[in-house]
Amino acid sequence: MIKKIAIAFLLLAAACRPQPTEAPLTPRAVTSAPAERAPVSAAFQQADIPTPLPEDIINAADAEHRLLANIYARVAPSVVNVEIVADIPDHPVVETTTSGGSGFVYDLNGHIVTNAHVVEGARQIFVTFSSGYITEARLVGMDLFSDVAVIKVEVSAEYLHPVIFGDSESLRVGDRAIAIGNPFGLATSMTVGIVSGLGRQLPSAELMSNDITPGFQNPAIIQVDTDINPGNSGGPLLNSRGEVIGVNTAIRTESGIFEGVGFAVPSSTIRRVVPELIETGQVIYPWVGITSQPAEIGLGVAALAEPLNLPVRAGVMIETITPNSPAASAGLRGGSRIETIRGYDVCAGGDIIVAINDQYIANMDELLAYLVTKTRPGDTVSLLVVRGSETLELPLTLEARPTSVVVSGACGE
Repeated sequence: MIKKIAIAFLLLAAACRPQPTEAPLTPRAVTSAPAERAPVSAAFQQADIPTPLPEDIINAADAEHRLLANIYARVAPSVVNVEIVADIPDHPVVETTTSGGSGFVYDLNGHIVTNAHVVEGARQIFVTFSSGYITEARLVGMDLFSDVAVIKVEVSAEYLHPVIFGDSESLRVGDRAIAIGNPFGLATSMTVGIVSGLGRQLPSAELMSNDITPGFQNPAIIQVDTDINPGNSGGPLLNSRGEVIGVNTAIRTESGIFEGVGFAVPSSTIRRVVPELIETGQVIYPWVGITSQPAEIGLGVAALAEPLNLPVRAGVMIETITPNSPAASAGLRGGSRIETIRGYDVCAGGDIIVAINDQYIANMDELLAYLVTKTRPGDTVSLLVVRGSETLELPLTLEARPTSVVVSGACGE
């Protein structure tokens, strides 16, 4: 207490102590003092508060965002939310369920493209436009192999803004990939990434037998790192021009949400499939009748070239031929012996298809992609085949894919 009082007293004493009297300033001193301090104050203020950057730097930095905003404004009116009502058979409590996805306007006739898995089993289909308008749709047709479906709405032209398609075959890894859809029911959301892979294969949604055996592989799939989540299925994947380069269809995940790898069916497949769905309600694909070891596990021609001393470094090495198939009729030959390569049994010695209709192919995915997008059942194609030290050109007439599981011949048959 004494110390506090002493301090207060000292402060008070300092305040009351007479201050020395300065000599009066001359008029010149009064006028010159502010001028001497002004530059210091101005310099301090300029250093403390930055000025805006030049407009050209701001415009350059915002160029990509302005591009994306423009694409969104142009394409969002074409994107719709697709919701279905489906029955749940033999369920003791719940009789119906609802689920949703995305889609986009295909033409002015009211056709809308979405995923087959979005509308499969639907009893009712409802479409919500970006304006909030809701109407019922009917199923025109769906293709479980490509996972593409077409539905149709009867609405006035003011709601129909067809998309523009781009060329998925010209894509390169690193190209921009933009998705617009309805993830988790959040209408018309945009996400941006890049094309991170090309030429992937996905198991199709098609079930070729009663024991749930997967059917043919869906080829030429686009892999992206663009955020794709539940509800994005069926929405468009866009390039930097705002053109549709694919339809978002799947993600690779262990948690049920996006983990960095998404997949889209390429626009080349969409443009092949959709007109046929509109016309007939189904898609008929061509069939060759061969099997080959999968390249994705290191058993493609490029990987087997050295251990098997193959004469080429790319193509499709035939493992087996399905009896009574187009391949059998064309005289193609499967493998004749079993070789163990890196722990795998490989049926070696078969023909190697290196080109179809003068277009060289590197693997089975490229062969399937060509067949799916550029041929029809009944077409005759020319195959360039390497058989041992010979190079042959064989004609092959394609047939429609069978509707049941095809059992290929064994190695050596």
